[in-house]
Amino acid sequence: MELDQVYEEVGGKLTSWANTFAEMLPNLLVAILVVVLFWVVARFACSAAERALERVNTHAAARQLISNFLRVGILIAGVVVALGVLNLDKALASILAGAGIAGLAIGFAFQDLAGNIISGIGLAVNQKWPFKIGDIIETNGVFGVVDQIHLRTSIIRTLDAKMVVIPNKQIYQSPVVNYSVAGTRRVDVSCGISYGDDLEKVKKVVKEALSGLSTRDTSKDVEVFFEEFGGSSINFIGRFWVDYKRHPDFLDARSDAIIAIKRAFDENDIMIPFPIRTLDFGIRGGEKLEEMLPKSA
Repeated sequence: MELDQVYEEVGGKLTSWANTFAEMLPNLLVAILVVVLFWVVARFACSAAERALERVNTHAAARQLISNFLRVGILIAGVVVALGVLNLDKALASILAGAGIAGLAIGFAFQDLAGNIISGIGLAVNQKWPFKIGDIIETNGVFGVVDQIHLRTSIIRTLDAKMVVIPNKQIYQSPVVNYSVAGTRRVDVSCGISYGDDLEKVKKVVKEALSGLSTRDTSKDVEVFFEEFGGSSINFIGRFWVDYKRHPDFLDARSDAIIAIKRAFDENDIMIPFPIRTLDFGIRGGEKLEEMLPKSA
């Protein structure tokens, strides 16, 4: 008798499930069609977005990431609509609540990674500022050429061919000096002359020497400024501008300037003094060496 009741209850359950499935079958078919439709829309939307981003020269990694975000967003919208067709609103609310909690936990756990990726998107989408591949920059204590830009990191090639990987979040949070934007750079050459030389003559000779450099930008004037009275010399600085596309442009110009100034000083009998140090052997100061030595010595 008990076995018959079990069969009856199981049969009733199966019948109820079969009736429920039969009632939901039309809605289930509609939900499947909705998901398929949204999947097709996602494919077309992603293709159109990639073509549009490619026309504005967006970085390949950024195009791929934006395309993936668009695809996932459309598919999630399709699933939400499909669950609504199946009258699973309560289940949908539970799923969204769980997703929100999970998203919050993941956000706290991977906030640095998310920050680097968001910063990478900004660098990849806007390829001209603060820098692009090939620019000479200085950031986070690293000076070199931008070699690669990824979504999480950027790679800088230093002048001695070291590859430095910097998280994009640190780049966005730190000052970035871009030497390639203006296309020109000022060269400063510091030097000192003896106290016995004519300063007006020195200034004229230095200006003529720097003005004769072939690498100089002739659209900007040469400047010479005296800076200080040094311990053994009067120090000055000479300034001129050069076209700057590679760092050797700057190094060659500075080297040529030093050679030109030294040659001009030799021709005009202007002395670059050696450092002078005065030794005082007296406890109270001002004592001469022969006065400090014993008379027998």
